[in-house]
Amino acid sequence: MSGSTPFYQKHHRHYDRGYRSKELESAVSQYQSSSSSSYAARRSSSRASASAALSASSGLSSSYSGLEESRLSPMPKRAKPTYLAMDKENQIIGYVVPIFRGSQEYASGFSDTEEARVKESAGYMARRNLFTSGLEMERTEQTSRKVSMRESAERISLSKRIYENEEHHKRMNKDSLMHAPEFVIKPRSHTVWEKQCVRLHCTVSGWPDPRVVWYKNNVTIDPMAHPGKYKLESSYNVHSLEINRCDFDDTAQYRVSAMNSKGELSSFASIVVKRFKGEVEEALPMPRHGLISEYGITFDTHIVDGFGVSFGREGETMSLGATVIISPNLARYQPEVQWYRDDVLLQPSKWCHMHWSGDKATLTLTHLNKEDEGLYTLRITTKSKYETYSAYVFVRDADAEVEGAPGAPLDVKCQDANKDYVIVTWKQPAVDGGSSILGYFVDRCEVGTTHWSQCNDTPIKFARFPVTGLVEGRSYTFRVRAVNKSGMSRPSRVSEVVAAMDPADRARMRGTSAPWTGQIIVTEEEPAEGVVPGKPKELEVTEATKNYVVLSWKPPGERGHEGIMYYVEKCVSGTDSWQRVNTEIPVKSPRFALFDLAEGKAYSFRVRCCNSAGVGEPSEATEATTVGDKLDIPSAPGRVVPTRNTDTSVVVSWEASRHAKELVGYYIEASIVGSNKFEPCNNKPVKGTRFICHGLATGESYVFRVKALNAAGLSECSQESEAIEVKAAIGGGIPHASPTPPYGISVLECVRDSMVLAWKQPTFIGGADITGYFVDYREVINGVPGTWHEANVKSVSDRAYRVSDLKENRKYQFQVRAANMAGVGIPSLPSGTFVCEEWTIAVPGPPHDLQVTEVRANTLVLLYKPPVYQGRDPVNGFYIDIKEADAEEEAWRGVNEKAILTNYMKIKILKEGETYVFRVRAQNKAGVGKASEPTEPVLAETKPGTTEIVVDVDDDGVISMNFACSNLTPDSKFVWSKNYEEITDDTRITVATSGGKSKATFNMLAEDDIGIYSCAVTHTDGACSSYTLSAEELKKLLELSHDHKFPVIPLKTELAVELQEKGRIRFWLQAEKISANGKIEYVFNDNSLSQGEKYKMNFNKDTGVIEMIMESLLPEDEGTFTFQLQDGKATNQSSLVLIGDVFKGLQKESAFMRKEWHRKQGPHFVEYLSYEVTPECCVILKCKVGNIKKETVALWYKDGREVKGDEKLTFTEGVLKLEIAQISKKDAGVYEIVLKDDRGQDTSTLNLTEQGFRDLMNEVFSNIANSSTALKIQSTDEGIRLYSFVSYYNEALQVTWHHKDSAIAFTDRIKSGVVGEQLWLQITEPTEKDKGKYAIEFHDGKGGLKRTVELSGQAFDDAYAEFQRLKAAAIAERNRARVAGGLPDVVTIQELKALNLTCNISGEPLPEVVWLKNEREIVSDGHYVMKLEAGKYASFTITTVNTADSGKYSILVKNKYGTESADFTLVVTEGKGDLGVTSYLTDADGNVIIGCKSRPTTPTERRKSVTGKKMQKRKDSVILQKPPEEKEGKKKEEKKMEDKTDALPKTTDKKKAAPAVASRVGKQETLQQPTTTADEAKPDDVPTSEKPAEKPQINKGKNDQDE
Repeated sequence: MSGSTPFYQKHHRHYDRGYRSKELESAVSQYQSSSSSSYAARRSSSRASASAALSASSGLSSSYSGLEESRLSPMPKRAKPTYLAMDKENQIIGYVVPIFRGSQEYASGFSDTEEARVKESAGYMARRNLFTSGLEMERTEQTSRKVSMRESAERISLSKRIYENEEHHKRMNKDSLMHAPEFVIKPRSHTVWEKQCVRLHCTVSGWPDPRVVWYKNNVTIDPMAHPGKYKLESSYNVHSLEINRCDFDDTAQYRVSAMNSKGELSSFASIVVKRFKGEVEEALPMPRHGLISEYGITFDTHIVDGFGVSFGREGETMSLGATVIISPNLARYQPEVQWYRDDVLLQPSKWCHMHWSGDKATLTLTHLNKEDEGLYTLRITTKSKYETYSAYVFVRDADAEVEGAPGAPLDVKCQDANKDYVIVTWKQPAVDGGSSILGYFVDRCEVGTTHWSQCNDTPIKFARFPVTGLVEGRSYTFRVRAVNKSGMSRPSRVSEVVAAMDPADRARMRGTSAPWTGQIIVTEEEPAEGVVPGKPKELEVTEATKNYVVLSWKPPGERGHEGIMYYVEKCVSGTDSWQRVNTEIPVKSPRFALFDLAEGKAYSFRVRCCNSAGVGEPSEATEATTVGDKLDIPSAPGRVVPTRNTDTSVVVSWEASRHAKELVGYYIEASIVGSNKFEPCNNKPVKGTRFICHGLATGESYVFRVKALNAAGLSECSQESEAIEVKAAIGGGIPHASPTPPYGISVLECVRDSMVLAWKQPTFIGGADITGYFVDYREVINGVPGTWHEANVKSVSDRAYRVSDLKENRKYQFQVRAANMAGVGIPSLPSGTFVCEEWTIAVPGPPHDLQVTEVRANTLVLLYKPPVYQGRDPVNGFYIDIKEADAEEEAWRGVNEKAILTNYMKIKILKEGETYVFRVRAQNKAGVGKASEPTEPVLAETKPGTTEIVVDVDDDGVISMNFACSNLTPDSKFVWSKNYEEITDDTRITVATSGGKSKATFNMLAEDDIGIYSCAVTHTDGACSSYTLSAEELKKLLELSHDHKFPVIPLKTELAVELQEKGRIRFWLQAEKISANGKIEYVFNDNSLSQGEKYKMNFNKDTGVIEMIMESLLPEDEGTFTFQLQDGKATNQSSLVLIGDVFKGLQKESAFMRKEWHRKQGPHFVEYLSYEVTPECCVILKCKVGNIKKETVALWYKDGREVKGDEKLTFTEGVLKLEIAQISKKDAGVYEIVLKDDRGQDTSTLNLTEQGFRDLMNEVFSNIANSSTALKIQSTDEGIRLYSFVSYYNEALQVTWHHKDSAIAFTDRIKSGVVGEQLWLQITEPTEKDKGKYAIEFHDGKGGLKRTVELSGQAFDDAYAEFQRLKAAAIAERNRARVAGGLPDVVTIQELKALNLTCNISGEPLPEVVWLKNEREIVSDGHYVMKLEAGKYASFTITTVNTADSGKYSILVKNKYGTESADFTLVVTEGKGDLGVTSYLTDADGNVIIGCKSRPTTPTERRKSVTGKKMQKRKDSVILQKPPEEKEGKKKEEKKMEDKTDALPKTTDKKKAAPAVASRVGKQETLQQPTTTADEAKPDDVPTSEKPAEKPQINKGKNDQDE
């Protein structure tokens, strides 16, 4: 292996020794045959002379000397070079191809150094060949003289040549000698007439001599391929191209390229071939644009007896033939016969043979394969014209070797072939055998053998596979087999032969060799000193599938002269671990396929170079690449529409697959209606969206479907088409084959040499859609029209077209023809005459192409296109005009007041039944332009059967717009638009049509989809509708979609937790609606729970209540509890998080309830001890008990000591109470009640100390405050008093008085106090400063309570006046005359006794005292003695009592302030003996003191009145007793007196004196003037000012009172 020459280097002429000169060959043979001794001597002399001759070339001399020494000296031979690549550890890692070191110099011409030029000399080449010949020199001891002389002469001749050659090189100047090509004279462009000859010539300089190549439109001109047409000449650097008999095909750009080792230069020239006017009709489409006679003869060609649509099967032989009639018929004249398949020229091969018999052309397909299916075209070409004939050939699959196996793959091709690597591609078969294809196997066969080896162990689904492990220099063919679950298919047709070699070598073999430079280069085969190669460049992932990844890169720039090989390394993304993939065998090609990668993982790759010097540094790593198919299977094609064609064929058209990358083509399948069995219509994928399906049964009804395919696989089938009966289209129900003429031709824009026309669509389009329009024009000169000329060769689809190449200021007429698939219709009537002159107006031109759609009773939509002529400024709006169809021109009126920017408008001002026409005007900054042509009259009505777009949201949440049409025709199509522009991009919306319904589905509804959506049905009477998707509607649809896509089981309650008896924990929720098939999943911390001892689950399907019960909560139960509900597609879940304090609190509460349950098994407290404050501010301690019996005992304790509660402890309603009547600080403490019997006991405690007691008292204070009456004003003799009553007063109650919102500072003048339940504020001697708002604030520890009163204005004036009155009355009351001490009511005394009575009197001034007997004044005499001592003590004495003294006695005292009296009755009895004088005095209680001469000691004692119940005490203290009957009468009087006393008023009128109050002693009355005080006033009393005044009364005696 190491001594062999690489195969691709054998093709270089450097290894062909035929180029050597005779002199050189002679010298080599002489050196090989000379003797050792004489040869050595002579060689030494020759070497010396040569050295002297080449003294200027030291490099050559040393090289030559070294050459001889190495060849003739006894030094050992050099080791043979090795071609094994080794790494740094000297381990063999592969084979290195030696690089031809002379290739660089060969490509670039002369080298840049003197040494390199010396190596190019003939002498050096001779020594180089001598050194590399590998032949040992034969040493001959004896030679003849003749041979010796001849050898000497040749050596001298050789030395001379070497010397002369070197001298020549010394004289050369490379700057002036070697230079790139230059054009001294460039070729010139020519314009010639047809049939003339033309010559292009140029002069080129450059050294080495450039190689000149001529091109036509960048295609190399080959004179041999067109004999007689082109002639190339080159002489003395003058190069020429001659073209014989030019025709229109020769009109082109020609290029001449000159190239040598220093570079390349090109020059261009054009040839224009002109035709004489009138020779050929310009409108006639001719392939050669004219009829050119060949040798004066014009040929007419006709193809007759052509081949029809043919059907074959794989493996069969098929012949296609046609008879060709050429007139005139010339012997030995052979036209150019060409066969095409799908517009690709066929070449003779083993698969197809072509034959021409003089009048018949035949194509034979020797072995049919599916690759042979297609449209075959026979083309007969003469110099005059050409004729074509076409027909389709269908190839069915051969019978499968295994029943149910798929069809064979097809179109196996090899791509990107390299030294050891090639990519094989193919197309999937149309027939899968009834089950999906599992994958494909790729087989290879080395050329020259018949052995097929399988390249992949497992089937691959991708229709592309990299084959590695090829042997460099060998050729291979490939084939592919498909496999499904039934078995293996037949193998495909084998691929073309491909050689495993470097693409650069393949290019050199195919192309021409480099130009001759005049230099012979001899290089050394052995590699120089080893150089470790550098990093590979431009590493990238060119292909990635789930089965393999293909890498490609470029070799490094630094690699030495050795061949290099490569190691590939991979690394999982995210790690730094690199793994060598091809450890055992390095790859030779800069391509590599990696298999066995984990799908879904991301990898990075890098490559290292290696040679015999070692392994280089790695390349830059690639970006992370995820293993997986990057190419998706295409989406299903859209709507399939069949159209009648012939009685055995149907034209099938479909909408292209919207999601198809690298689309290969489509397969069409057909099925007879009702059979449900689909057969392929084509076995070779077709591109485009229209195909004619042949071989159908006439009269049968078929449905069709289409599949798309790419390398990733076949798509899903499209929806089935509508059924169609197979019969001829023309005459089969279509009344017209071509459309009627367009009309309404108008001019949209006019410039100097062109005009833009617009026209209206034909009223009837024929049997199919209009495919385009053709425009003709003619010039009108002096009113005479000229000849019609075609303005466009290709049809235009828009109803507007710019006619170019017109002449300014000329007049023209136009006509338009419409075309459909049936043909071109008749032209329209000629338009009006238009002058071709440039428009200069500032306003825009007229809009055009007005269309009316969505016509309803009151609305329609008008569509239009903006004007072509914009004016001076861009168009910034449109105005719509309307008028009734039969109205005058002046009836035009505007629809919109403000200009609109859109190219459509919905008009809503129509009246049903009216006919309207519309026009549009455009405006810019300069103003409003000319109006468009009016529309056709439109009747405002809603046609029967009109439907609207319905928006639907299915169960999967998919939002779609649906439109149905009942009056479809076979050619009808649903066209969806957004904002009235047809939707062509399927990234937002997917359209599916079935029957008379079309659905536009939003792929992912978002704000970008907001707009107006419309659907129109072609070939109907204007069936269309629109739907406006606004932002609000978008929001509603998204919410509805979410509800449908993710249906939720409605919940009445979310998951909650509650504690049950015994402290059990119940998790529960209630679903609002759930079926009996609903399922519940109980989850705790992502772990599913199941029924068991710990968890008890229950699902009540009637009520929707779902619950789970746990006996207790343990620490491990802390977490999240979730109930997951599923009812069909609807789901929902509810979670409850029990962690942290929430969980601990629930756990604690559960334990407490469990403990409570055990407690409640005996007597227990249902409600623990608490307190209640009654409205009367009585505190009641109470509790509620349960589960008690007769033996149950309740004990009350305070501060640990038993207290006695209610003596009659009852358990009525289970409530125990302890009442605290008037609570105070001494009641603070800890109260406890114990409930016990034989079943156990329970205790309840209430802490009423500190804060607890304060809270209780605050509640008491709150009750007191709430019971307070409104603050009232009362006048007294001292001033003004403000007061409020409470239901109960507690001494701990805190009260604050406020004046004008400030707390009152109390003084001697302003005081507050409490009398009973009355809280008062006394203002003594009020002044103006005391006016204002007063308030009393009760403090209860919370917000408190205020009672306010306004003491100002009239209220103050009235109170102050009353105060003055009372003050005066009080003064009068204090100073009036009065009897302070009382007298007894009855005095009984024996006759002849002395009686002395004394009473206290008071008054200022000193009152007058008068004593009366029986109401007659008594005068003091000896019998009656009346004295007044110290102005205070009045005494009455009867010295000797007799019976005449019996009677009623009174004392009357009076002064200027008043009068008062007191009386007593004296009863004189017969004497019992002398008892002496008896004096009667009263004590402090008003009791008569017998025998006591002393007087009262204190004024209080003296002022006490004998009234009310005290009378009885006083009577008891009297020793003297009255008779029983008198006692009885006395009791009755006392009863009456008590009743009268109770009936007396307690307050008096503040404006009048208080009435006298009678206080009786016996029948004696004492007048008293009471003063009303705050203690006597009650809440229910009538105010003083409302009581009538009473006059003082004096009771005259018992008889008077009885009366």
